[in-house]
Amino acid sequence: MAEGGGLRVEGLKSALAGPFTLEVARGAVLAISGASGAGKSLFLRMVADLDPNEGEVGLNGVSRASLPANQWRRRIPYVAAESGWWAQTVHDHFAPNQLDRARSLAERLGVGAAPFDGPVDRLSTGERQRLALVRAFILDPPGLLLDEPTGPLDPVSVQKVEVFLQERLAAGTAIVLVSHDPAQGARLGARRMRMVDRKLQPEATA
Repeated sequence: MAEGGGLRVEGLKSALAGPFTLEVARGAVLAISGASGAGKSLFLRMVADLDPNEGEVGLNGVSRASLPANQWRRRIPYVAAESGWWAQTVHDHFAPNQLDRARSLAERLGVGAAPFDGPVDRLSTGERQRLALVRAFILDPPGLLLDEPTGPLDPVSVQKVEVFLQERLAAGTAIVLVSHDPAQGARLGARRMRMVDRKLQPEATA
């Protein structure tokens, strides 16, 4: 597991799902589709070591087992379809030295800087989703686990997010993306797989 670049998953399983074995190269994206409850989010949470699991996971030659869980998740953050917020005000979710860059990223994603000084409960669903993405993007991680990252967004906002994801791919980030939109996977040049009964299989092509 110590060799090679990108994301490598070997024999990842739990009592609920798997086993999963796959690779996502640096600068590549894997798009996962599947019915509700099939195990897509569970798989991402297993890779992020948020749910109980066994097996080997590595990223750019660094084994997950060699790092504390919080350090692993900074290397490959998981952005849930509905992300958690633990403080009342938006800016409290960012370190002080991150705020300027966070505001800049939020501008790029169409949110603007104004929400940073307001309460989280004033945010729309789309604003929360894009600011959750900012929380991950600001880490400049070598990997990303994204669970329907553009689900609640309008087409213009979707395009802004995808442009940024394309930049991350060009920089060598390995991305695993849950998406129900085949066109999104095509725009990102993704390899596509489908989750069926909590196991991954290649997606059938017409």
